[in-house]
Amino acid sequence: MSQKTNVSNNIHWHDLAVTKSDRIQLNGHKSCVLWFTGLSGSGKSTLANAVNQRLYEKQIRSYVLDGDNVRHGLNANLGFSPDDRQENIRRIGEVSKLFVDHGTIVLTAFVSPYQKDRLLARDLVEKEEFIEVFVKCSIQECENRDPKGLYKKARKGEIAEFTGISAPYEEPDNPELIIYSDESSIEASVEQILDYLIEKQIVT
Repeated sequence: MSQKTNVSNNIHWHDLAVTKSDRIQLNGHKSCVLWFTGLSGSGKSTLANAVNQRLYEKQIRSYVLDGDNVRHGLNANLGFSPDDRQENIRRIGEVSKLFVDHGTIVLTAFVSPYQKDRLLARDLVEKEEFIEVFVKCSIQECENRDPKGLYKKARKGEIAEFTGISAPYEEPDNPELIIYSDESSIEASVEQILDYLIEKQIVT
């Protein structure tokens, strides 16, 4: 796990009395990041919320960090330039790391279009704690859905640097899971993710 080297010499890490292992034992399940990535309209937020609902029903501690919601608060000062996108993901990666340390399963639903930014987020936690879920959906289907009307605006030039239209999306090279959201139902996709969590003994 990587550590930052640009920290002031006057700031020191403070070890806590209650550890991640203690919280995992209390919760009765392991913690991890379920990092949902894909084009706008691919179904990331819908799927993350559906998985979160199932985890809640199983009394598993979990939380959803949604791209739009986070930009209303923590990342309200960021735009959509490559630099701002990188900072957006850096902050979410750090927040996700805190949830993992808390013993919680955190589900993040962000376009996160650049491979290097997703790798940065992955590197913040232990290898087995980061599960990249590529919600794969054709650009044509995403445009057909267009739940927020963003593709229509992007095609008219009303939105600059829109992923998939005027800005690139770099597909994951080797994600832990691929969900074909234009082929599979939400229910089947949820089961695929839960089966993976059980297989990896994150939950029972």
